[in-house]
Amino acid sequence: SVAGERWHVEAREGTRLCCLDHAGRGQAVVLLHGLAGYVGEWHETASWLSETFRVVAVEQRGHGRSERAPASVSPDAFVADVELWIEQLDLAPAVVVGQSFGGLIAFLLAARRPELVLALVVVEASPAADPRAPETVRRWLESWPVPFASRNGALTFFGDDTSWSRTWAGGLEERDDGLWPSFEQEVLLAALSEASGRGWWDEWSRIRCPVLVVRGERGALRG
Repeated sequence: SVAGERWHVEAREGTRLCCLDHAGRGQAVVLLHGLAGYVGEWHETASWLSETFRVVAVEQRGHGRSERAPASVSPDAFVADVELWIEQLDLAPAVVVGQSFGGLIAFLLAARRPELVLALVVVEASPAADPRAPETVRRWLESWPVPFASRNGALTFFGDDTSWSRTWAGGLEERDDGLWPSFEQEVLLAALSEASGRGWWDEWSRIRCPVLVVRGERGALRG
């Protein structure tokens, strides 16, 4: 790990939770990865952000070092996990940055616990329902040729040497027979089903802090 970084481990209702504290001083910034993601996605961002901010990247339940098969994968459970970290590490009020599924959790947190959130950055996330999302994600995950024989093989599958492919390949974990995802597919699909099956406009309308919405030119959001 990089000098100054440290992992924090806590248990909430019997569920192991982890986050990577990039240290730094100043205003706290909490980073939330998307579904099937991991804290390493934020390393480059955190490297410069931590020069002027206190940066903490959360490894969300069902992912990476946190519990892979938690008893609950409801949005409420994910939100409560972030509440725990903000309170436990004395980060309030924090700027919360969430990408995709992490963006949903970020704005639900702001709606429900406004005193914990100073401002939001919501990347490629929407309050709109998307009932087709679980099947779309299932087809994509099932297309992965796991285990991957090598990192180069994974890079090739995900699109050669691009930021996208490096990010996905970087999230794979090495086992005796090759490289595997650092999550359980059915757990994440269950989480996505609970989150995408309804709209969250009521919660969105209750947000009172500043919000920056970021959408990629070739991202998943339309309209």
